[in-house]
Amino acid sequence: MVPNVILAVSDRWNLFGAVGGVFPASSAVLKSGTELSTAKLTQTQQHYLETVELDFKVPSIQSMEEQKGKSNLGREEKMSKEDGESSVDINITVKFCGRSIPISISKDSTIKDLKSHLQPLTDVLPRGQKLIFKGKLLVDAMTLKESEVMNGAKLMLMASKGLHQGGGPILKEAQTKPISRTKEAEYKRSDARPEIIVDKSRLERWKVTGVIALADCNLKAIPDEVWNCGSSARVLDVNNNSIQNVPNRISCLNSIQKLFLNANGISDEAIQWEGLASLKYLTVLSITQNQLTTLPPALGSLTSLRQLHVSNNKLTTLPNEIGLLTELEVLKANNNRITTIPACIGECGSLVEVDLSANLLPELPDTFGNLHNLKALHLSNNGLKSLPCTLFKHCLQLVTLDLHNTEITMDVLRQFEGWEDFDERRRSKHQKQLDFRVNSAAFDEGADKN
Repeated sequence: MVPNVILAVSDRWNLFGAVGGVFPASSAVLKSGTELSTAKLTQTQQHYLETVELDFKVPSIQSMEEQKGKSNLGREEKMSKEDGESSVDINITVKFCGRSIPISISKDSTIKDLKSHLQPLTDVLPRGQKLIFKGKLLVDAMTLKESEVMNGAKLMLMASKGLHQGGGPILKEAQTKPISRTKEAEYKRSDARPEIIVDKSRLERWKVTGVIALADCNLKAIPDEVWNCGSSARVLDVNNNSIQNVPNRISCLNSIQKLFLNANGISDEAIQWEGLASLKYLTVLSITQNQLTTLPPALGSLTSLRQLHVSNNKLTTLPNEIGLLTELEVLKANNNRITTIPACIGECGSLVEVDLSANLLPELPDTFGNLHNLKALHLSNNGLKSLPCTLFKHCLQLVTLDLHNTEITMDVLRQFEGWEDFDERRRSKHQKQLDFRVNSAAFDEGADKN
């Protein structure tokens, strides 16, 4: 009888863990959470049973459920912790052209997401970016976690030539000492024109011809003699100087039609727009290659303007008042930092040519479709992914469209209504140009044999 009791002790989990079991020595029934009936047990059996009770306590159903609940709670906490860790951003560094670009991004983001994040920081279009990590080229569709890019990782960015927006990739600034304007003059050719002192004969000539030509004269200010021309002046050209101020006195040239202020290093504060805005007969305003960051609302007062040249500045947008320039035919604002174009551009119904290339434009307003006289649109080197839906349908004069180095593909263009008609006009124009070149030159039948 004793061995049976010892067997029950050694196998107590299987015996006591069940809802009910049989004690082999006495056929006594054992139930969870109850005590064994010892009515028919011998003294020896009771002794062994007491040993069993001291060594092991039968768990109740309630205690088993509590233990199971704690186990599930622990498992949920662990899963929640893992989910939390996966959503935490990681910090990585991207090396590009001598720069170290810190990036904070979720490790569940794809490589394509990372490239889109890098576009405004580098001016390199996503399809022109190649990201390398540990000697391997990262694939767009994979996540950072799948690519084993962890917190603190360092990646290298390589840019394809030409696939950029704005003026080109943002490079590390060279640590060079700036050259002053006075020293630049020393490097000019020996036959450069010296600083000119305006004499009476020149002043008389300006009044007769109406043309004030002072380009490349190393001027730091517009000479007072210019204001003496008054209403006889039609053109003022002070390109390539170091003009520091365009004063309100320019309003005395009340009949001027063309004003050229290119390449003077002019800042926003240097132009007194109140005087400039009073030039009601001005048809051409050219202020390219300066340091302008904004154009004021006063620009809208130049209602006779037909050409506006503001390329190679630091402009970030165009004023809403540009919609008041209903006579404007040519707008050149390329090589700036423009990110948005106001919707009122659609009110400039006379526009024939628009150049917005090398900027930071992600899109164009739908009102571009209102420019029915538009013939040429230059949009290269921008972050554009699409065009206004009515551009080809309504701009029936459009024959030139430059989309080099943008995100727009031929598959996208073919989906636009009116694309086929535009493509036919474009091909016809190029064929006419080719025919003209062939007919205007002597044709050598053997030229292609050499």
